Amino acid sequence: MRCLGIEDFDANVEGLVSVLHACVQDGASVGFILPFSLRDSLVFWNDKVRPLVANGQVIPMVYMFEEQIVGTVQLCFATMPNQVHRADVSKLLVSPLFRKRGIAKSLMIELERQARNRQKILITLDTRTGDNAEQLYRKLGYETAGIIPDFCRDTHAPDRLDPTTYMYKRL
Repeated sequence: MRCLGIEDFDANVEGLVSVLHACVQDGASVGFILPFSLRDSLVFWNDKVRPLVANGQVIPMVYMFEEQIVGTVQLCFATMPNQVHRADVSKLLVSPLFRKRGIAKSLMIELERQARNRQKILITLDTRTGDNAEQLYRKLGYETAGIIPDFCRDTHAPDRLDPTTYMYKRL
């Protein structure tokens, strides 16, 4: 597992593209709906994430297996002056072929370690209510702040609206 600076990000963007694409195709609720192409995934990483990595607002972490990215998560730093004590979790993704191996848990443990190293005392996140990720976060000590109904469109059935659970953990 490692954190990606901008040069490593650029060198590994294709692996990030593949993981995101596979997860969305598998139904992950991470902001996208089908159809979702490899090109769409590349645009997300290059246009949305890369600038934030370049300016230090996001630290992407990757889990590697045999030189291949099989999991990733992002530690995102709040930009408002009254929120410098906290950070957000974004896009915890594990390739469908590598799930149930402890990769997501390992990524979250490293994310928390990175947050502590940067004097962050609060981590926040959101996840589709009822997803396996919600159970993982609870096991890691995250508490529910609330649930918002009809928050996001379902990845495979865009006419269906799903609730989202907001969670937090004090470090």
